[in-house]
Amino acid sequence: MQVKETLNEGLKRGYTITVTAAELDAKVMDKLKEAQPDVEMKGFRKGKVPMPLLKKQFGPKVLGEAMQEAVDGAMNDHFESCGDRPAMQPDVKMTNDDWKEGDDVVVEMTYEKLPNIPDVDLSKIKLEKLVVKADDASIDEALASLAETAQDFKSRKKGSKAKDGDQVVMDFVGKVDGEAFEGGSAEDYPLVLGSNSFIPGFEEQLVGVKAEEKKDVTVNFPDDYQAEHLKGKEAVFACTIKEVKEPVAAEINDDMAKKFGAEDLAALKVQIGERLEAEYSGASRAIMKRGLLDALDGLVDFDLPPSLLDAEAGQIAHQLWHEENPDVQGHDHPEIETTDEHKKLATRRVRLGLLLAELGQKAEVEVTDAEMTQAIMNQARQYPGQERQFFEFVQKNQQMQQQMRAPIFEDKVVDYVFEQASVEDKEVSKDDLQKAVEALVDE
Repeated sequence: MQVKETLNEGLKRGYTITVTAAELDAKVMDKLKEAQPDVEMKGFRKGKVPMPLLKKQFGPKVLGEAMQEAVDGAMNDHFESCGDRPAMQPDVKMTNDDWKEGDDVVVEMTYEKLPNIPDVDLSKIKLEKLVVKADDASIDEALASLAETAQDFKSRKKGSKAKDGDQVVMDFVGKVDGEAFEGGSAEDYPLVLGSNSFIPGFEEQLVGVKAEEKKDVTVNFPDDYQAEHLKGKEAVFACTIKEVKEPVAAEINDDMAKKFGAEDLAALKVQIGERLEAEYSGASRAIMKRGLLDALDGLVDFDLPPSLLDAEAGQIAHQLWHEENPDVQGHDHPEIETTDEHKKLATRRVRLGLLLAELGQKAEVEVTDAEMTQAIMNQARQYPGQERQFFEFVQKNQQMQQQMRAPIFEDKVVDYVFEQASVEDKEVSKDDLQKAVEALVDE
C-alpha cells in the first residue's frame, strides 16, 4: 500500500492512496477463509468447499467490501501516523474509473486539517463576577407581582356598572326554542368578563350591568360545539345579576403564601429570595462568559479551515435572514449571500469553538450519560404527550445527540476555565446588572 502526498498548502492536504492488486487479493482471500467454515454448497460438506470455487462464487461480492476496508484502513493508518485531524469529512474518490479486477486501486483523498492550537495560560485571564443580593425591596416587589396574579375580587359600590375584567356573580337559565336545556343553568356563578370562558358574545353583553339587574343574553352556539343538539342553535340566557365585583390584588399574608405552596409568608419570602439570586447568578454568568470569550479571542490566533469558516458564515447568514423574514418558515427562498460581517462573526465563532474543544480535550471534560438524559428530558417537555417518542427519536439520531451534547460540553469547559482564571467578585445593584445584560444583548 502506498500513500503519496499531492497537496500541502496551509491546512489543505491531498494524498494519493494506492492499494495494489496483490494486497487486495490477499484481503479477499482472508475474508473467504474466514467465511469458509460456515459455507454450504451442493456436492460438498459444510466447511469443505474448495477455495477456488468459493472465490469464483463469492469473490465479486467480497471484493467490494475488501476494497472499502482497505481504503478505510489506509486512511486510518495515515491519520494515526501523521496526527492530522480532518476539519470535515475527507473527500475521497477513485481515480481509475476503468478499474477491473486485477488492477491496483488508486484513490485520491483531500481534506483540511484542524490547526495546531497554541497553549493558553488560563491563570493569566482576569474576570469580574457581578454579584447581586436579593434585598428586601426586590423581594417585596416580587411579592407584589405575585399578589397581582393571585387577585381577589371585592364588591363595587351599589349601582356601579360592570367593566371588562370585573367579576359578575349571577344566576342564569339558558333556553333553546323556549325550552331549558341540560347544563344551561347555574346559581351564584362567578364570571370574569373578558375571560372568554363562555360562548362567544356572552360576556360582552354583560358589560354595563348592575347588581340586582336582570338581563337576557342572546347568543349562537358555535357550529363545532361539542354538544350535537346545540350546534349552531340560538340560545337565550335569562341572567339575574347578584353582585358586581372589581379585581384587587390578593392581600400579602400567610394565606396568599399557601396558595403558592409555602408554609407561611416568611417561607415564601425565603423562596423568592433564592429564586431571585438564582436569576441574578444566571445573568452574571452569561456576562462573565462573554468576558471570558472576549479574553480568549484576544489571546490566541491560528489558521482556520476555510471549509469550517464558509459553513459557519453560511449558517449565520441563513439564521439572520430568517429572523428578518419570520413569515418564511421553510427554505424555499432565494440564495442568501454571506457578507464580510457574517465572515467576521464566523471567524470568531470557529476560532473559539476549536479553542474550547482543545481545552476540554486536554482537561478530559466529558458529558455524562446522566447529563445527556436530563437534557433530553428537559427538551422532551416541550412536546406534551409525545415525550417518549421524542426520547426514542434522540436515542436513534446521532446528529441530534451531538447538537444537544455540544452546548453542555461548552458550558462545562467554560466552568473549567472559570476555575483556572483569576475571578474577582464585584457587588452591584440589580439595575447595574440589568444594564450589563442589556449591553450584552445589544452587542
